[in-house]
Amino acid sequence: MAKQAKTAIKTKDQKAAAEAKNWSKVIKAVRSPKTGAYTFKEAIIHKDKVKDFLAQK
Repeated sequence: MAKQAKTAIKTKDQKAAAEAKNWSKVIKAVRSPKTGAYTFKEAIIHKDKVKDFLAQK
């Protein structure tokens, strides 16, 4: 039964699934100037703007 449910979900809205492939989750390590420890900044952004996200401070 699980395979039928997966198939139903995939074929239900193919346009939305195709659009979802254009988005990426980006994780960037940012170093704190006070402590020197790293924190992580996460964002889900369009694949065309990944380089802009990684370039900003």
